[in-house]
Amino acid sequence: MKKYMRCSLEVEAVKYELGKGLEDGFMPWTSVITTGWIKSDNLIQITREDGVVVCPFVQNRRGLTFLREDDYIIVEKDMERHVCGKDKFSKRFQPVEE
Repeated sequence: MKKYMRCSLEVEAVKYELGKGLEDGFMPWTSVITTGWIKSDNLIQITREDGVVVCPFVQNRRGLTFLREDDYIIVEKDMERHVCGKDKFSKRFQPVEE
């Protein structure tokens, strides 16, 4: 993974891709929608072989963050993982020269 710098905090980051095992799990789309506390625009939706539609998420101490198209997964040195949208990633992180 390429490394990036934010506020003197070195992290690793990778753009989310389905099938790479980057997510912590999946939740059924119906559960995501019925909770009502999350904006569902651009959420990644995967239809399983059994027909159930699920959404991938990353879990950390703040709870679940559902992944959207073009999101990056940020991994801090203590292995805490966060999600950052493409629209904010380039404003917050700069490549580290190695």
